[in-house]
Amino acid sequence: MGKLRPERAEWLASGHADRTPQLSHKGGSVTPFFREERWGSERFSYCPGSHSQSRQSRDTTRVCGGGCLDPAPLLPRPRLSQSVLLFLWALLNCVLGLSAQGPGEWTPWVSWTRCSSSCGRGVSVRSRRCLRLPGEEPCWGDSHEYRLCQLPDCPPGAVPFRDLQCALYNGRRVLGTQKTYQWVPFYGAPSQCDLNCLAEGHTFYHSFGRVLDGTACSPGAQGICVAGRCLSAGCDGLLGSGALEDRCGRCGGANDSCLFVQRVFRDAGAFAGYWNVTLIPEGARHIRVAHRSRNHLALMGGDGRYVLNGDWAFSPPGTYEAAGTHVVYTRDPGPEETLRAAGPTSDDLLLQVLLQEPNPGIEFEFWLPRERYSPFQARAQALGWPLRQPQPREVEPQPPAAPAVSPAQTPPLAPDPCPPCPDTRGRAHRLLHYCASDFAFQARVLGRHRQAQETRYEVRIQLVYKNRTPLRAHEYVWAPGRCPCPMLAPHRDYLLAVQRLVSPDGTQDRLLLPHAGYARPWSPAEDSRIRLTARRCPV
Repeated sequence: MGKLRPERAEWLASGHADRTPQLSHKGGSVTPFFREERWGSERFSYCPGSHSQSRQSRDTTRVCGGGCLDPAPLLPRPRLSQSVLLFLWALLNCVLGLSAQGPGEWTPWVSWTRCSSSCGRGVSVRSRRCLRLPGEEPCWGDSHEYRLCQLPDCPPGAVPFRDLQCALYNGRRVLGTQKTYQWVPFYGAPSQCDLNCLAEGHTFYHSFGRVLDGTACSPGAQGICVAGRCLSAGCDGLLGSGALEDRCGRCGGANDSCLFVQRVFRDAGAFAGYWNVTLIPEGARHIRVAHRSRNHLALMGGDGRYVLNGDWAFSPPGTYEAAGTHVVYTRDPGPEETLRAAGPTSDDLLLQVLLQEPNPGIEFEFWLPRERYSPFQARAQALGWPLRQPQPREVEPQPPAAPAVSPAQTPPLAPDPCPPCPDTRGRAHRLLHYCASDFAFQARVLGRHRQAQETRYEVRIQLVYKNRTPLRAHEYVWAPGRCPCPMLAPHRDYLLAVQRLVSPDGTQDRLLLPHAGYARPWSPAEDSRIRLTARRCPV
């Protein structure tokens, strides 16, 4: 903060500061934390040993930590002329009714005190004082800051801090009667930071005031009691600061030191086997991968060994160690499969997919430091993004016991020779067909049949976004022409916007997919887009 102005130094030397002794717990007794003595022209402060909490005493520049003697000479007093000027200025303010402008001025922070506990978690505190002249506003900010201190775990059998505080009242008359009780902590009271103790063998508890700073709010909780409040430490270690890490891992950052990588892998693959999806480079954070199909995600470490679903063997859902982080693998009967990892990764990871059916789309995302993004792009391009070349094991014969579909059984992915369809991409096309449709749903195409100048699709409805009348689980969707646009491939999931067509005589009631209508392969990204489109249709 720099040097104090002379008039503030005079105010400090005059002793206008709080002196609030705190209590420390040691050996089952409560003792004052410090006392002061003046020897000659210097003032000394000393304090007892461990398990102490302290605040700065008057005119001392350091807080002693335990069994110490800390000389702290007084601040030099200003010259007489400065004192006279300060007195005259204050007197003039009082006479003229003027008020000082702005708040007071803080003294520099003193050093952090020793931890409030000798093992486990505790609190350390530092303080400062507000120096203000008559008429000035109070200083802005806090006079005390508390931070979490982590020490080695307490030995087995150690008495918890709250239990120790309750035990101080064992055998003492505290309720105005001659009876005494044995006290143990009680956690059912409204305030977690009051010393609520239950009388053993009885059905009542008593509150003995606040617990000492550094006491856990409740067993197993992360919060710590400080000045009667339950506070949690921010990423800066300060209790109650509320500071959080951004997606880049910087405390209090604004996500500006990293980049967000988000893509959808749509390669359908030419046959069943392992196919590369993406390289997850070293330093990646907040990794998420998701898809919905009977295919299986596979994860390979930088050493070439599989972490998940490798070598045609399926791994159970759970948490796995990989590249210095925990990878949470889930698979729902839906089937929806996800990978999540907080990171940062300490090594490269290769994400693959074991194809058993056409790929509906694999959505992946992660955050990467800016300085690592260019090398990641270069490596991905060198490997042939999106890494379409199969691994050597992909051309090996498939074991008979593996549930994967053999290449001969893989449905043909290429449609029959037909003229190209018009471009139907874009938000305007999606909005037009969705809002004009009678039905919008996600469906699995079970079969395709050409009949005269029409094409009939047998579909299984999986998720309905919009419907004017009820839909059955299995429906038929008709499209005009033997080469409809777009052409739907069997055994794939689509998002469809269709119309209801009833013949004049009422003998036919069909679901019609218009020519160049809305039919997109299902993916998490397309699902989000169609939900957003539903909100924009005119009423």
